Amino acid sequence: MRRLLLAPLLAAALAPAALANPGLPLSHAGRWITDTHGRVVVLHGINMVYKKPPYAPDATGFGDDDAKFLASEGYDGVRVGVIYKAVEPMPGVYDDAYIARIKRTVDTLGRHGVLSLVDFHQDLYNERFQGEGWPDWAVFDDGLPAQPQNGFPANYLTMPALQHAYDNFYANVPAPDGTGIEDHYAAAWGHVAAAFASDRNVMGYDLYNEPWPGSEWQDCANPGGCPVSDAKLAALYTKTIAAIRKGDTAHLVFYEPFVLFNFGGGTTLGPFGDKKLGMSFHDYCLQASSGQQACDTQDDLVFQHADAQVQRTGDTLLLTEFGATRAKDILTGAVQRADKFMDGWLEWAYCGCQDPTTSGPGDEQALVYDTTKAPKGKNLDTGKLAILTRPHPESVSGTPTSYGYDAASRTFTLKFTTKRADGKGSFGKGAVTEVLVPRRDYPKGYVAKVTGATVRSAKNALRLVLASRRGAKTITVTVTPKS
Repeated sequence: MRRLLLAPLLAAALAPAALANPGLPLSHAGRWITDTHGRVVVLHGINMVYKKPPYAPDATGFGDDDAKFLASEGYDGVRVGVIYKAVEPMPGVYDDAYIARIKRTVDTLGRHGVLSLVDFHQDLYNERFQGEGWPDWAVFDDGLPAQPQNGFPANYLTMPALQHAYDNFYANVPAPDGTGIEDHYAAAWGHVAAAFASDRNVMGYDLYNEPWPGSEWQDCANPGGCPVSDAKLAALYTKTIAAIRKGDTAHLVFYEPFVLFNFGGGTTLGPFGDKKLGMSFHDYCLQASSGQQACDTQDDLVFQHADAQVQRTGDTLLLTEFGATRAKDILTGAVQRADKFMDGWLEWAYCGCQDPTTSGPGDEQALVYDTTKAPKGKNLDTGKLAILTRPHPESVSGTPTSYGYDAASRTFTLKFTTKRADGKGSFGKGAVTEVLVPRRDYPKGYVAKVTGATVRSAKNALRLVLASRRGAKTITVTVTPKS
């Protein structure tokens, strides 16, 4: 009888505290992404974009086994590519079957607790210029030949026809139906967002992958930004955000600066006056072939510019691309820098997938070599996984002050205050914090030393669940391998 009485009490004591897992949809408090409970959310994940017809991840074989694999490795986000050409194949005509197909991928990921950033992806504008993105009917290159063809990314610099196509997009030249092509783009985003408005598996929308300024691109290499070109991009974002908000006021919207931001250029975008905005930024070192030491100054500048942007605008941040390499020093430098600046990230990329706009071999950027096969064994780049799969604070009842992972000693540390990120008081006793602790980093288990909170999860659980103690103002966590 004593066992029968004690069993439910013991089970309740060992069960995770309330509010486990991020409350959705996500929002933000200044630079921090937050959930519905006001907890800070830090995302680690990957990009999954298929740039060839039919432009859908599931066409590569990406599906439930891949989502399950990502979740088991401790990833909680995927940037899912949408190609505008497939969304609006004819002016004003939307392919809802294609949008539904993307939504099935988003929901497959969601069933495993992985959130999706829906991304209008483009590189080099259109297939005519050896890229992908806009529909053929939205290509206006002023009759220039698509020459010389030097591929990605050289065509940005050397192909006048491509540069004019971007110029004409920002000039909103009329499509065959008389409506401006920029207006079409904004309306298409509004249509897509309406389809995802009630989908709790969506973390947000990424409006425009790696915008190119057009023929006046040189100004945007300036560390201070390029106000004239930025104004054109801001005009596009203003009307696109407005189109999205007609059908979806819940989800975060992420805008991107011009692609030259990736290499140290600045931006003057925003503020846009929307309370649920973030900046999606990328980091790719131009000197990567010389090793990480040659990249430190440029990479620090990218993150510093991103921090300056959120301080100026009040928007949040997400690093949505880096990597595209198996160079261990470059990948290690990137994830360590993201920890230092306390930025969530989505690495490029889950697969090579016959990428027409990669600057190296497809396998060089892939985490999984063949998505038609199970993500295991020789089908995985285990060297890359060993760097990218790392502990991180998934949701924090308070405001992080520092966190990081030392791969050599396999030691993860987290320190945070119980003050709410929005500045409205503090979290009290029992408030839940979750730290993702992947088995790949701790194959024989781990030991968690905690001050200011009590561990409420099972031994060696993927999610280390903590409940704040009464009166705690600062909480520290140290995770080390079980000896």
